[in-house]
Amino acid sequence: MTDEQEVDEQEVTDGGLGERERALLAVERRSWPGPGAKERAVRERLGLSPTRYYQLLNALLDDPRALAHDPVTVNRLRRVREEKQGRR
Repeated sequence: MTDEQEVDEQEVTDGGLGERERALLAVERRSWPGPGAKERAVRERLGLSPTRYYQLLNALLDDPRALAHDPVTVNRLRRVREEKQGRR
C-alpha cells in the first residue's frame, strides 16, 4: 500500500476530518470534573483560547463530515445550541 492510498483510507475512516477537527470533537466527548478543566485542556492540548475553540466547534457542528464522524456528539451539541438560540 502506498502512502497516498493510506491517506485516502484514513480520510474515509475519519470522515474526511482533519486532526484538529477530530480533536475538537474528542474534547466534547469527554466529561469534565469541574469548572475550568475543559478550558485548561483546550489551551494546553489544542493551543487555542476558549473563545476560538468555541468558534471552531460551532462551525464544525454544521459540517456533514463531523456528523458522519461522531453523530452522537454532534447531534447532542446541535440540540444544546438550538436550545440556547431558542432562549434568545
